[in-house]
Amino acid sequence: MKPDQAKKPEQSQLVRPTLLELLIVFLKIGVFSFGGGTRPMMHRETVENRPWLSEKDFLAGFAIAQVLPGANPVNLAMYIGLRARGAMGAAIAVFTMIAPAFCIIMAMGFAYQGLTGYPATHFVLAGVAGAGVSATLATGIKVTRNLDRNWMTAIIGLGVFVAVGIFHISMVPVVIVAIPASIATAWYLDRETRRG
Repeated sequence: MKPDQAKKPEQSQLVRPTLLELLIVFLKIGVFSFGGGTRPMMHRETVENRPWLSEKDFLAGFAIAQVLPGANPVNLAMYIGLRARGAMGAAIAVFTMIAPAFCIIMAMGFAYQGLTGYPATHFVLAGVAGAGVSATLATGIKVTRNLDRNWMTAIIGLGVFVAVGIFHISMVPVVIVAIPASIATAWYLDRETRRG
């Protein structure tokens, strides 16, 4: 067994957090992460450090958050809170994650107005953007390493990457095609598994 696999909670080992635990964790996420760094921190806090979600649950929430309208990290926080403690958990997760970020963004906006003329400001922002992209990429790699691998899902994933990343096709038509293809693939693979 790989060292990182030993940490991953199975469905039977999951723990239901209290509302206070949920508040503290999402307040921490709201204060210490933003942009592309939010999802990796959510993964670390709710899957690796605490057994609130399994790897597959988190990936399902990640996929749902990408498809739904609105900010992806907020959608993911709502999903995690809902899974953990129902509607109240979703409200607490979203509010405690957004409130610190809102205050920080307001302060940074005022600071940016005063510092926008300095070249160093743009270098700092470029560094923050690079850190966000790398954190998102690291989470994607970490999550996909633990997924079941087969050629059909690889083709769907590659097709979505090519359509959105290379040809810049809007997510709406890509999702309209990818969802039925994914459902059909899951049904086919499940049928083949049952046949043995």
